[in-house]
Amino acid sequence: MRFCPCFGSDDASVMADRDPVLLVSGMGGSIVNSKPKTFGFTTRVWVRLVLADMEFRKKIWSLYNPKTGYTETLDQKSKLVVPDDDYGLYAIDVLDPSWFTKCIQLSEVYHFHDMIEMLVGCGYKKGTTLFGFGYDFRQSNRISKSMEGLKHKLETAYKASGGRKVNLISHSMGGIMISCFMSLHRDVFTKYVNKWICLACPFQGAPGCINDCLLTGLEFVDGLQSYFFVKRWTMHQLLVECPSVYEMMANPYYEWKKQPEIIVWRKHTKDGDNNSNLESYGPIESISLFEEALRHNELSYNGKTIPLPFNFDILDCAIETRQLTANAKLPDGVCFYNIYGTSLDTPFDVCYGSENSPIEDLSEICHTLPQYSYVDGDGTVPAESAKIDAYGNSPNRRPFADGLKAIERVGVPASHRGILRDETVFQLIKKWLDVEPIVSKQSKTSKVADADPIMPMKKEKKLRKTYGTVLGERNNLAHVLEDSSRKAAQWGQNLRISQQVIKLVRKGQCLCMDKGENNPATSRCSEREIIHKIMSGFLSEEAR
Repeated sequence: MRFCPCFGSDDASVMADRDPVLLVSGMGGSIVNSKPKTFGFTTRVWVRLVLADMEFRKKIWSLYNPKTGYTETLDQKSKLVVPDDDYGLYAIDVLDPSWFTKCIQLSEVYHFHDMIEMLVGCGYKKGTTLFGFGYDFRQSNRISKSMEGLKHKLETAYKASGGRKVNLISHSMGGIMISCFMSLHRDVFTKYVNKWICLACPFQGAPGCINDCLLTGLEFVDGLQSYFFVKRWTMHQLLVECPSVYEMMANPYYEWKKQPEIIVWRKHTKDGDNNSNLESYGPIESISLFEEALRHNELSYNGKTIPLPFNFDILDCAIETRQLTANAKLPDGVCFYNIYGTSLDTPFDVCYGSENSPIEDLSEICHTLPQYSYVDGDGTVPAESAKIDAYGNSPNRRPFADGLKAIERVGVPASHRGILRDETVFQLIKKWLDVEPIVSKQSKTSKVADADPIMPMKKEKKLRKTYGTVLGERNNLAHVLEDSSRKAAQWGQNLRISQQVIKLVRKGQCLCMDKGENNPATSRCSEREIIHKIMSGFLSEEAR
């Protein structure tokens, strides 16, 4: 029985014959804790709602160390760790697992949560056939600690499942990490991996988003909710020291349909006259722009001023990573599948200043709101970078962006984070893993396990008959509804049906609508439940 949505369900999951699955998160897709080096309490610093910006500045702000290749925190009294609880799934499930965000179900922090529930509902068992891998997303995707961690997780999943090869499901930058691992540890990859399902990976970079990240920062969420998260400029001061961000800059050697650009309206004064003109910077030329724009960038930490210019040591590291992923080859016997987001305006070119308000000094860019030109994608990663083969079967056909031989590539209309809870994506994953949801007697209240039950034909016919009776009575009550319009509008027009549907869906009842008649219809509820919901939820007090 589920007592409260804050604490999940105590339903027993059904164990099935499954090959193990390992979920690999992307940029910002793991919980990060600050752990004292001596003694004290471990605190979550990413993601959190309460005191988010202050704790981020205090505990996460970092500097890149070119001697070690690691980005190291400025706080010398603590270190950042990614929790490995629940077989690695805890860190990538709900990114802020506080009681408050669980109760309100803030979708922005529900990361792999829905996918984990879907897989559990299909018979996967945590610790036996289902594992997660979160990591310190500040670091390079090929850093030894991450590579060793991924190797250990693959070995663990392989052994726990009785020697079965692992199916990887990666999201976003997690795909770049797997590409690095595949190049550096090809023998291990061949030994342990069966299938790799890649979601929304910026194989050739995310030009619009990353260029702007390095110049003005990034907000994890938009709108009013952004006031509860880390501020844009606070995030910028970390990202400019993160190798992982540099590794997602636009690949200047990829055959883009159109090269991504940074465009700046510049102010020039000649003979006392002011004029403005456009300057454009491609992927290679933009390096000089970053250098000039960030030359005065600095942060204040514990009373000290620390310069944070564009980091050429990190750029060199990123170039080596790009070369590594470009040479990645899929081992024989490993099946690769690519899902990429489409149908959303995705930043590509970034413009700063305007004709009426041009930029005089390039350092002003860092405090200027950008304007974008958009291409098709998931809102973060252009489809062209994740997959696209722009010229189809023409003689000028280019290689796919992922550079790998895929069994299938599928575009899904979904956002970059929304792709992790998209139903079409779930159907594709179940198809490629060759699994179906399992229904048990103990999982009647489970949203996942009850996803696709099979209804006996007799019960279905009886259900339709019951609906016919109810809908017939609706017509007889029409005159009552007219008299009580203040409490209930007409049945087929304004009965707040959509609100009731949403509530029922969230409760796992999966109520759907007949679009033609605007009548409630379902394939799950019992007759008594149907009549009760309709009579109590959709009719006014007088109509009842």
